[in-house]
Amino acid sequence: MEAVLTAAVALLDEAGQSALTFRALAARLGTGVGTIYWYVSSKDELLDRATDHAVGAILTAVEEQPLSDDPIADLREMAITLFDAMMDRPWLAAYFMRNTDVQGHSLRLYEKLGQQTLRLDLTPRQRFHAVSAIVGVVVGTAADLGAELPQEVLSGEMNRVEYLSRYAETWRKLDAAQFPFVHEIADDFAEHDDRDQFLAALELTLAGLRLQAETP
Repeated sequence: MEAVLTAAVALLDEAGQSALTFRALAARLGTGVGTIYWYVSSKDELLDRATDHAVGAILTAVEEQPLSDDPIADLREMAITLFDAMMDRPWLAAYFMRNTDVQGHSLRLYEKLGQQTLRLDLTPRQRFHAVSAIVGVVVGTAADLGAELPQEVLSGEMNRVEYLSRYAETWRKLDAAQFPFVHEIADDFAEHDDRDQFLAALELTLAGLRLQAETP
C-alpha cells in the first residue's frame, strides 16, 4: 500500500486529479491494473487514501511544532503549515477531510487544531465553529488559489500581474458613485500577494476567536 500511495501522490503532484488513473498508476508501478484493485476499490478511495498519505507529512510537521503559552498563536502556526503544504500541492484542498473513515491523518490533524481551543474559555459549539472557520479559511483559500490558471496565463500570453492589472484597469473605469469600494481597492487588487491575502483572512478569523474567548 505504501508504494501505491507514494506513486499516486507523485502522479497527483505532477498533473493533478486527471492524471491519476488506475492505468497510469499501474504503469508507474510496473504492474497490472488488477493489482491496484487489491488495495483500493475505486478511484474515490484512491484519492482519499492518497490525500491522507500526503497529510501524514503535514501532521508530523504540526506535531513537531512546540506549543507556546498562547493557543491562538499555536493555531496560527498550524494553519499556516497546512496552507503552505496545500499551496505546494494544489490538488490536496479538494479532498482534505472528505472521508475521515479512511483519512486518519486528516482527522488527527483536525483534532490537533481542536485541542488548542480546549485551552480557551469557549463552549463546545464555539470550539466547533472556531476550528471550522480556521479550516475553512485555509482550505477554501488554498482551493481558490489552486484552481486552474486562466488560459491567458497558461499560454504565456500574459503573466499574473498583467492578468490582474487588466481587471483592475476595468474597475477603475467604472462609475465611482456606484462602485466606491472597487475603486478604492483596485490598486491593491492588481498588486496583491496571495499568501498575504490568506494571512490577512486568517488574522481576522483569529482576532474574532480571541475576542470571543476573552468576552465573559
